[in-house]
Amino acid sequence: MPSAIWVDADACPIVIKDMLIRACERTGISITFVANQPVRVPAGLPMKAVQVPAGFDVADNYIVQHSDVHDLVVTQDIPLAAELVKKGVAAVTPRGQFHTKESIGQRLAIRDLMSDLRDAGMVRGGPPPFSQADRQNFANQLDKWLAQRKR
Repeated sequence: MPSAIWVDADACPIVIKDMLIRACERTGISITFVANQPVRVPAGLPMKAVQVPAGFDVADNYIVQHSDVHDLVVTQDIPLAAELVKKGVAAVTPRGQFHTKESIGQRLAIRDLMSDLRDAGMVRGGPPPFSQADRQNFANQLDKWLAQRKR
């Protein structure tokens, strides 16, 4: 079953991009970084960068249109993850949290609530800094997903 990894690259931490590049070197899996700015990728690997025009949800729409049920998408964007889950595509955050049909509704609701609270000035700031535990969790989830592809 052919599969690929898609990366919502505009907000993806560099350390996660580096992990994905090493996974590509190790396994040969195809990876596409999608962003509205240039993304450099190493030559000689089944990897490419797609630069889409600037605009609301342009990169997200590209990923939804081009990914399929055997693929993995790395994204922090919960509405994008919701579209992917609805399509049957695996979606994981750079912190290693997989989105599922069971979890995506709650994550959308929390996202909307936090957005409303920030707009009202009741909450400031964003998520906690990206930690070593986040990196390890992502690496574990990526390895698990790649191992499932071998079966």
